[in-house]
Amino acid sequence: MDPGPTDLGVVDPQQQQQRQRRPPSRYESQKRRDWNTFLQYLRSHRPPLSLARCSGAHVIEFLKYLDQQAWGSLDALVGRLRAAYEENDGLPESNPFGARAVGIYLREVKESQGRARGVPYQKKKTKKKKRKLLQDTAVGASIADDAAGASIGSSEAGEGSRAPPAGSSPAS
Repeated sequence: MDPGPTDLGVVDPQQQQQRQRRPPSRYESQKRRDWNTFLQYLRSHRPPLSLARCSGAHVIEFLKYLDQQAWGSLDALVGRLRAAYEENDGLPESNPFGARAVGIYLREVKESQGRARGVPYQKKKTKKKKRKLLQDTAVGASIADDAAGASIGSSEAGEGSRAPPAGSSPAS
């Protein structure tokens, strides 16, 4: 019996050609454009910079050079460039887009834009916290309902005056 190409770790040339013909995703296209823009910036920098000599300070200078105002777009741009750097044989440890100074700069931009809007950015709450809050609220409400029902049933109404549970017939 002939093992399939995945069993041997061999890639079928036809499948490989099909993958190469597929257009890149929107993210991949944007990442490539961003990377080319950054490389152009390095070439036009005075004095010209090599990628190996690029630091977090140069990344911040590049972000200011682009003059993008929205923090979210800057954050996404840095994320794409960080990935592109590593895809282009850059070492993660020396990635200037992951430099602490870049993170601090992004945080400052975010805070200043929040102050300018009059509404600070807030972290989105995780679903776990929301779910737990809903459960706690539901449990608290049902306990309160039970307590209210019990007090009404015992103090104001006489024995047998409560409605029978849904789906059951009243006792005759």
